[in-house]
Amino acid sequence: MKEPNFEVSMNEYLPLRDVVFNTLRQAILRGELKPGERLMEIQLANKLGVSRTPIREAIRKLELEGLVLMIPRKGAEVAEITEKSLRDVLEVRRALEELAVELVCEKIADEQIQDLKGAAEDFKASLKEGDITRIAEADVKFHDVIYMATDNQKLIQLLNNLREQMYRYRVEYLKRSDFHQQLIDEHEEIIETIESGQKDRAVQVVCQHVDNQVEAVMDTIRMKK
Repeated sequence: MKEPNFEVSMNEYLPLRDVVFNTLRQAILRGELKPGERLMEIQLANKLGVSRTPIREAIRKLELEGLVLMIPRKGAEVAEITEKSLRDVLEVRRALEELAVELVCEKIADEQIQDLKGAAEDFKASLKEGDITRIAEADVKFHDVIYMATDNQKLIQLLNNLREQMYRYRVEYLKRSDFHQQLIDEHEEIIETIESGQKDRAVQVVCQHVDNQVEAVMDTIRMKK
């Protein structure tokens, strides 16, 4: 396994085992630990400056989340992104995004429209920088503005919980530079339809936005087989 390029970020409010778990989880979700990559306890413990015990505990929890697989006689490795797991996550996201946009069309304030436009500009700027982490964060920020504008705390909570599971697929999609202009256009149409209160059209655009992501990542998965 090549030397991982992530570091542990200590948090005085969390037990060490949780800090290690969060560090490894983010490394997988961000693609710093790649699908199929073996998780060597000793190497990870040395890298993060901890004992093997919290590493072992973290790997067990990651297995429960479906991010890690335990392979007989081989050990732990990062789970591959499968078509089934992709569809499961994005079907839920599609339904929640549809509800969010319906609510937003009815209640979004002018200030939030400006925040959405600003987030879209930040996303465009991030594409020019070419840093995939920065691009993914900018895309998350754009959608977060929509979620917050719903003023529905339960929906926001569900979408935030889904965000981490979505991150792997978001990154895979955003790596495809051939889709970047399409993403810019979709963001602009989402803003336009929300601002003008075209609820039905806004739902169509957002659902297509998610469907395009499904197809693009599916295509990537199939090419890797």
